[in-house]
Amino acid sequence: MASVQEATTSGTDLWSQDDHAGDPKSAPGAGSGAAGRPAESRGTTTVPARVVARIAEQAASEVPHIGSSAGGVLGVGARRDFGTRPSVHCDLYGRTAVLRVDVGVAFPAPLHDVLAQLRSHVERTVSTLTGLEVGRMDVEISWLNPETTRRALR
Repeated sequence: MASVQEATTSGTDLWSQDDHAGDPKSAPGAGSGAAGRPAESRGTTTVPARVVARIAEQAASEVPHIGSSAGGVLGVGARRDFGTRPSVHCDLYGRTAVLRVDVGVAFPAPLHDVLAQLRSHVERTVSTLTGLEVGRMDVEISWLNPETTRRALR
């Protein structure tokens, strides 16, 4: 039986109390008596590695010039697609996420700039939405899309 990796934050909510400072009734747990108890006694929030990977996939798809492979079985029939999310694998070590991202990139594009934007956006989004730190992100460019170059030459 495979074990599911999860990041667990004991006693920590993934929402900011500042967001609810003006309206205590809108805060999570309001009305249940949880607001007056210390964070450590309110419970545990668990974020599975697959959820972190999905968040990273969505964040990567939001970066211009980044695409993914879609369809196919064992690589046969796969197509290059800028409308689907890139593939991300996540391993969790406590509160640190290690990501492996497989992307395609539009060509010609300044790879250094595109990948810097990809790393920055994915790290910021994962950190903001999960509270986890991205300790390492390996990015593999599995294909380049030269279609824009072919169209310009015709």
